[in-house]
Amino acid sequence: MDLNKLANALIPDESIRPLEYYEARYPERTLEKGAHVTRLAPSPTGFMHLGNLYVALANERIAHQSGGVFYLRIEDTDEKRKVEGAVEVIHASLKYFGVRFDEGADLCGEYGPYYQRQRAEIYHAYAKELIKKGLAYPCFCTEEDLEKTREHQTENKLLPGYYGEFAKCRNLTEEEIYANLAAGRPYVIRLRSQGNVDVKHTFHDEVKGDITITENNQDVVILKSDGIPTYHFAHAVDDHFMRTTLVIRGEEWLSSLPIHIELFKVLGFRLPKYGHNCSIQKMDDETRRKLSKRKDPEASLSFYREQGYHPTAVRTYMMTLLNSNFEEWMLKFPDKDLEEFKYSIGKMGKSGALFDILKLNDISKTQMAKLSEEEAYDFLKAWANEFGTAAQKAYFADKAYMLKVLALCMGVGGKKRRKDFICAKQAVETIGYFFDETFAPAYAYRFDNALVKKILLSFKNAYAYADDSAAWFDKVKAVAGEYGFATDMKAYKADPAAFFGNVSDVAEMLRIATTGLANTPDLWTIMQILGEERTLARLEKAAAAL
Repeated sequence: MDLNKLANALIPDESIRPLEYYEARYPERTLEKGAHVTRLAPSPTGFMHLGNLYVALANERIAHQSGGVFYLRIEDTDEKRKVEGAVEVIHASLKYFGVRFDEGADLCGEYGPYYQRQRAEIYHAYAKELIKKGLAYPCFCTEEDLEKTREHQTENKLLPGYYGEFAKCRNLTEEEIYANLAAGRPYVIRLRSQGNVDVKHTFHDEVKGDITITENNQDVVILKSDGIPTYHFAHAVDDHFMRTTLVIRGEEWLSSLPIHIELFKVLGFRLPKYGHNCSIQKMDDETRRKLSKRKDPEASLSFYREQGYHPTAVRTYMMTLLNSNFEEWMLKFPDKDLEEFKYSIGKMGKSGALFDILKLNDISKTQMAKLSEEEAYDFLKAWANEFGTAAQKAYFADKAYMLKVLALCMGVGGKKRRKDFICAKQAVETIGYFFDETFAPAYAYRFDNALVKKILLSFKNAYAYADDSAAWFDKVKAVAGEYGFATDMKAYKADPAAFFGNVSDVAEMLRIATTGLANTPDLWTIMQILGEERTLARLEKAAAAL
């Protein structure tokens, strides 16, 4: 069979240049010894999940700490899954969490284009070369043919796939091939596998260590009927010409590793190092399962933006999943930048990382507490402008007022910073009582309504905005004593039955009337922030409701 003639008939792409051209066009990168070139290569589906961030952080840290390059490649070979604006979603999501690309899609770089559909010429050139060498061939099997094969293999408990006796087009004669072409039958290009599944090799995985893999015997599709490559073929060509040295990816790709090894071999390319990280899991009652895009809202990166988790908090939490020694480092150096942590592939877990939202919330509380009131103002305002209600956006119109609110609620200036805020959504909802538009108290008191009403009105008549905290508290105690509440805690503890309650119970009544909540930061300061007119109006309204 004239394989050159066949290659020209199957891939009549006139734009193809000699293979030497591509090697010269994409030369080896000039990098220091030990520097790694890593990548993130998502599909443009518009959905970014936690696993994407997990892999992105690992690849970014490895590249940047070694003095290498981290790039973004868009694997858009599946036209059906493509979503308009998906690349913008990828950029925005990763930028929010502080992931920095050096080159790639919609950025810059000498190794592009970074969209696979724009690289068809290169794929065609190498597929054509494989045909000329007898290492690839046309397959005219229909979907119905393939389905019958799958059914037969399932019924007989055979290894699934297109191989051996099931590779029906592998040994077509020259006459049969050209007859099919003349009839206009659609075809794909398949690899003519040279592997044997009875042969096993030891492969060093950068994450899992030495593993045993079998050779590939599948005649996988490398070019689809529209001339677009499959992921397997495209990634091998692209990783070679983008000069990728290390691929950290999800363990779901382990089953494809034999295919990828064979493709690099037949193409004559040097195989990059591979590391397959374990999946992120969660506890579902007593069962440990993989975090699901369908079941778990926290699987999507949009969840963290919509809730308003601080990006540094999420990034910090992800590092606890990525490297087993990170928490020890963080405890030792709580004020150091995350960039100073020396990331290690060898410290990546060999079993599934367990996602824990409570642990994330604790880290997030700590991160939020580190912010100054100015930083908190900017962060919460940005969240409100993107995700908040109209009323919540309006909170930020008076910056001076909001800064006072945040200083109180975060404990700025106190002996110990408060850790009440987990994320922007919760924080903005928490401070809603400072604004009349969203102040909607339930007024749930623990004492008789008639008694509470008398106490509220008595304190309202005694209240003076000019009082300092000591004078203010003296008036609270005076009202408490007037209505049978203990003003001295020792006396109350000695004989609690002698009193209706104690002064803290009266303060709680005033707190609920003023804020709608039984627990808040310092009540005197809250009244100072609200101002005299608003404080008196709230006390009046609360009393009228009883």
